[in-house]
Amino acid sequence: MFFRNLTLFRFPTTLDLTDLDQQLNDCALKPVGALELSSRGFIPPMGQHDAAFQHVCDDALWLTVGGEDKLLPGAVVNDLLQKKLAAIEEKDGRKPGGRTRKRIKDELITELLPRAFVRPVRTDALIDRQHGVIAVDTSSRKAAEAVVSEVRRALGSFPALPLNAETAPRAILTSWIAGDPLPDGLTLGDECELRDPTDTGAVVKIQRMDLSGEEITKHLDAGKQATRLALVLDDHVSFVLGEDLIVRKFKLLDGAVDQLESSGDDDIVAELQTRFALMAGEFKRLFGVLEAAFRLSQAQ
Repeated sequence: MFFRNLTLFRFPTTLDLTDLDQQLNDCALKPVGALELSSRGFIPPMGQHDAAFQHVCDDALWLTVGGEDKLLPGAVVNDLLQKKLAAIEEKDGRKPGGRTRKRIKDELITELLPRAFVRPVRTDALIDRQHGVIAVDTSSRKAAEAVVSEVRRALGSFPALPLNAETAPRAILTSWIAGDPLPDGLTLGDECELRDPTDTGAVVKIQRMDLSGEEITKHLDAGKQATRLALVLDDHVSFVLGEDLIVRKFKLLDGAVDQLESSGDDDIVAELQTRFALMAGEFKRLFGVLEAAFRLSQAQ
């Protein structure tokens, strides 16, 4: 269970999470109702292997927001709607008005919902109490904020805010490609996105290329700036960092995974605990580097 993306929010380290397990349990996922489109709530991170609603590893917590979504394709609804409208027009000799169309559409949705297929979904999150940061396993800000909202619903109050950098991330990412020293432990990867700073400027996406090469230099000399940059931390973690400070393509490399393979755990719960401990440790190191490099302010 390694996270693939990290959308980060900060919260005060003084936040009391003593009763979190019970609070998550009180806001557990309920099956989506017959006339509901979706349902959200917390589920045990380890699924059927452990009933706890959070897993704790030192200062790191693992929790999961689960959901059930009704699959009701718009094309199906619209097809049935058009057939009903055509039947009404043929009977009355005139096209139904807007209010009638809306009423019939609502009736169709109500009729179809109980028979719609249900798709289960889940989104994992890591809470680092030491740094006061929650990392949500998604690259979608909207999806991440939905998870934060669920945590807020459980706690009653959760003052988590998106990361705030004192220096523009785009400027820092560009300087690293241009040859400025990187923070200790960080090295350039082989992927970046360069943009002309004008609103309608060119966008260049580069993959599997030496980022210190002449071609990259020409783009920088032309005024393009880095908006995404692949980086590697201590040969343990590779990732792509965006100017929005969202970490994408988060991946543990052999240097880190070797620790997992040498653990020898056969029990599924023990293996999941080991995997989370490993990932949480690497995340803490990564966030410490990013916090210093971008001067990320602490939530108040």
